[in-house]
Amino acid sequence: MAIFKGAGVAIVTPMNADESVNYEKLQQLLEEQIAGGTDAVIICGTTGESSCLTVEEHLDVIKACIEYVDHRIPVIAGTGSNCTRDAIHMSKEAEQMGADGLLCVTPYYNKATQKGLIEHYTKISDAVHTPIILYNVPSRTGCNLQPETIAYLAKNTENVRAVKAASGNISQIAKVKALAGDKIDLYSGNDDQIVPILSLGGIGVISVLSNVAPRQTHEICQAWFDGEVEKSARLQLEALDMIEALFCEVNPIPVKTAMNLMGKEVGPLRAPLCEMEPKNLERLKKSLQGYGLL
Repeated sequence: MAIFKGAGVAIVTPMNADESVNYEKLQQLLEEQIAGGTDAVIICGTTGESSCLTVEEHLDVIKACIEYVDHRIPVIAGTGSNCTRDAIHMSKEAEQMGADGLLCVTPYYNKATQKGLIEHYTKISDAVHTPIILYNVPSRTGCNLQPETIAYLAKNTENVRAVKAASGNISQIAKVKALAGDKIDLYSGNDDQIVPILSLGGIGVISVLSNVAPRQTHEICQAWFDGEVEKSARLQLEALDMIEALFCEVNPIPVKTAMNLMGKEVGPLRAPLCEMEPKNLERLKKSLQGYGLL
């Protein structure tokens, strides 16, 4: 059974002015997402500034999210690391907290071989009982999880169930589905490729856009599932300018800025993430206005 189907929000981690985690605001954001029709929450992923959280903060944020959501929709915990031991530790902790799934990014910086990636994910799978979503985002990690490797893991591990495909390479993503078939669930990792990936047998998206437009992102997926292909494609195309603005600087700089512009008060970014360049800020404002969010 799929961990979730539809639009999962890769939620931001709100901060207080002193850059401590704002747990009260996190609860508010989670309530807004659930009310907005979001199908799942992905906590402590890239968009949640996971690489700038301490291990203690990381686990505390996961725990808080699981408790706040209280089984209303699935919670997927980001537990990946460039160190296999750390990924196992975080995954076991999140499992004990009650996470419905684990999002495990490829080991960044190390640039592991495909053999090393198989060993990495097999060890994580062997250590837990919770379903694992592989996260392939080579533009950020310097490491590309090849289709043959994904298919091998899907067929030869107990808990690898899905992949968040954020390579941007549609041909590679198609090959994953061709090789792995129903052994792997496919989620788009790019908001501008939701419909193309659904057309290849995908079942949803792990979305940045959902932070500012949960209902719209959900509807892109739901229209597809309802057989309204033209509507789904139209909604996808209508969102493109907004999506491009959310990635005009490195994620999560624009999306957190957008949420603050919308009055959501999610606070500052942690260094080395920084404020947007003025021209990109204006671009973001225009897109928010054009998409009806300002």
